[in-house]
Amino acid sequence: MVDLARRNGFPWDAILGAEIAGDYKPNARVYLAACAAFDLPPGDCMMVAAHTNDLLAAAKCGLRTAHVARPNERGPGRGEAAPTAPVDAAARDLEDLAAKSDA
Repeated sequence: MVDLARRNGFPWDAILGAEIAGDYKPNARVYLAACAAFDLPPGDCMMVAAHTNDLLAAAKCGLRTAHVARPNERGPGRGEAAPTAPVDAAARDLEDLAAKSDA
């Protein structure tokens, strides 16, 4: 992920994964460790994902949630085109999410 960011000029502050929590999703420790890494309360953080189950687990921890569609992730028509449960934001892609966030 770091190489991807560098090659494409992504201005990310950090790339966090399950490694920092020493656990795996959907364990709450994973979501909360990411918030703690930035010294932010969960309500000031947003989980962005293409999988509703990840978003539901993050929401249980108090994070805001955004679904980004990936309708062809597992082949044509074999992905989530929209969230299957309520989320704070739903977008076609990251550009759409940024526009909806006034980023």
